Amino acid sequence: MRVEIWSDIACPWCYVGKARFEKGLAGFAHRDEIEVVHRSFELDPGRAKGDTALVIDMLAQKYGRTPEEARGMEAGVAENARAEGLGYRTEGRDHGNTFDIHRLLHLAKARGRQEELLTVVYRANFAEERSVFDDAVLTDLAVEAGLDADEARAVLADPEAYAADVRADEREAAELGANAVPFFVLDRRYGISGGQPAEVFAQALEQAWKDREVPGLTQVGDDAAGCGTDGACEVSETSAPDQRI
Repeated sequence: MRVEIWSDIACPWCYVGKARFEKGLAGFAHRDEIEVVHRSFELDPGRAKGDTALVIDMLAQKYGRTPEEARGMEAGVAENARAEGLGYRTEGRDHGNTFDIHRLLHLAKARGRQEELLTVVYRANFAEERSVFDDAVLTDLAVEAGLDADEARAVLADPEAYAADVRADEREAAELGANAVPFFVLDRRYGISGGQPAEVFAQALEQAWKDREVPGLTQVGDDAAGCGTDGACEVSETSAPDQRI
């Protein structure tokens, strides 16, 4: 059974949601028969390459908040991340265009190292003092994930490399009605929006496994604990283990 996850490296709830999904998957009896595929979704596609800003400054400017209010927004997400055992810096993080990161993730997918690259890029972006919007840093991260440095540099240097794959993922997200990330699709039968609690993922996996012959896509949860196409990331979250799935 395949699980597809649309996400963006700039989305903190994608970082948290990935950890929660993995906890739900860990207790699933058929976990070894699950194929996880990560797909591209850009939160800020209009931002030019190289145009970066500190996350606190970006939040304050975008939503008309004071720097203190923006720090409060970050602190709320950080609390959820740390509850999942994840590192999270609320100061000094950069925000920028993620298209090149998605292109590199498609190279990693082609080389069987997508999960490894996504993990190290998330860690660098949210937990470490490393800007993932720098090609040299991205190349180092690619090597950490098991990719060839020269091949990673070549992809980053060619704006058309894997660009069509990124755009295809984004079109498919739109066709499925995904307007926020993370967005999880289980066997093309169930959709889960937002970084839901681990038990929601566990329940959905069980139900999707039972209903593998049932066509159609059923939505589970809502857009809480997710980041929308306008870049907004909700701090509050909704647990929905009793919803029909």
